[in-house]
Amino acid sequence: MNRREFTKKTLGAVAGLTVLASVGKSKDLKSEKKKTMKIVLGADSFAYGLKKAVAEHLKKRNIEVIDADNYANTPYYDVAESAAKTVASGAADGAVLFCGTGAGMCIVANKVKGINAVAVESVFSAGKAKAINNANVITMGAMIVGDFMGCAMVDAWLDTKFAQGFEPLKDFLDGAYKSVSEIDACHRK
Repeated sequence: MNRREFTKKTLGAVAGLTVLASVGKSKDLKSEKKKTMKIVLGADSFAYGLKKAVAEHLKKRNIEVIDADNYANTPYYDVAESAAKTVASGAADGAVLFCGTGAGMCIVANKVKGINAVAVESVFSAGKAKAINNANVITMGAMIVGDFMGCAMVDAWLDTKFAQGFEPLKDFLDGAYKSVSEIDACHRK
């Protein structure tokens, strides 16, 4: 099935399921103890402004920010590796990395075992990075994304669950995720 057929087939069926899935869900907030989410942020010097805007936004959402570069003019490849290792170790729930285009950070982050990084350029792609690819790292470029859009993209990624909006395809997506992990493991030997 090509991408166009996949999109046509799923969007109609999924729209109704998404609404139904949220109906009737209530949470007893008093009995639930929430763990503070931890997100690693890292940037090269080209993208410090965007990183700062996202860091402030995450703090307003009561998300703990772990700084991977401390604004120290660290090269993108060192920042991406450090952030990705922090996520892979379980010390953080995910990472958002920033450079000129997001591509360099994405390439390096994906070299770390256990990382699924996606370079995103829109709110749509950020949400789908989690829903379809179960990305635990997203990257974006300061040449492409402004502060407001960057914050909205991070929200879409954080607020989306794996397979959300694609419930009829959950088995396929689980299988795809497993297959990609196996391909990754095979090439790390």
